[in-house]
Amino acid sequence: MSTLEENLAKKAQHIAEDYFRNQGFLCSEAILITINELLGKEFSSQVVKLASGFPKGLGNSGCLCGAVSGGVMALGFKYGRTEPGAAMPKSLPNSAALHDYIQDEYGSTCCRVLTSSFVEFDSPERIEHCIEITGKVAAWVMDRFIKDNLV
Repeated sequence: MSTLEENLAKKAQHIAEDYFRNQGFLCSEAILITINELLGKEFSSQVVKLASGFPKGLGNSGCLCGAVSGGVMALGFKYGRTEPGAAMPKSLPNSAALHDYIQDEYGSTCCRVLTSSFVEFDSPERIEHCIEITGKVAAWVMDRFIKDNLV
């Protein structure tokens, strides 16, 4: 991967982290906004609405990590389908690969497990932990797009 490509993945990481840390968006929203922005806003900025029910483990239920959910939605920008029955040769495998990446990095994709070491869910330490995961997912998605020559 060239330095330019590495920089684009790092840029995705930093932008997503900033959207979470400083601009009031949560994990899944930050990822979707970031990837859409870096793809030249192929989709309306209203696309963030799709991601708004996923933070805090699917609507605050503590289930699937919102960053993973946001990453899967962002993968859909390039690998998703619009026609019923159309093949999905990249969508499902890339979504599974993102799942496996987070599983390998953090030991789980469950929000409740990923945040279990934090006594207070709203603690600054837990928030920074989730910001880190959000940034890593955004970088992973952008790296995947780069490898497939989609940006």
